[in-house]
Amino acid sequence: MFNDNLTALRKMKKLSQEELAEQVGVSRQTLSKWETGESLPDIEKAKTLADFLEVTLDDLLSYNPNYTGMPIPPKGKHAFGIVKVGEKGQIVIPAQARKVFGICPGDNLFVLGDDSQGLALVKESDFLSLLDMMRNQK
Repeated sequence: MFNDNLTALRKMKKLSQEELAEQVGVSRQTLSKWETGESLPDIEKAKTLADFLEVTLDDLLSYNPNYTGMPIPPKGKHAFGIVKVGEKGQIVIPAQARKVFGICPGDNLFVLGDDSQGLALVKESDFLSLLDMMRNQK
């Protein structure tokens, strides 16, 4: 998984092996071995790679594009997969999304919409905090 992710990210950034190797402080041959799966970087180099490529270390190491059908998202962005809308409009939020955003059973979510950008779900407590902050700035 790591070697495929590294290769895909390098190509998405339009970098040669030599250019990326220079950025992380290794030889082109070392980078080539990482991409072919012959070896793995130490944790420090893996972190440097993830930071430079603007992805999380976890995604660099284990993201599976076959699961979502999408490439690795940038750091702070998430692709949790596809959900199906039920007959009454209900959706099931994927477990990983609930974990990342701290959504628990019983939480209220505020639904926002924009004709050009789509829907957004925001925890009620976060939305109310944002409103209070905006009111206090006036």
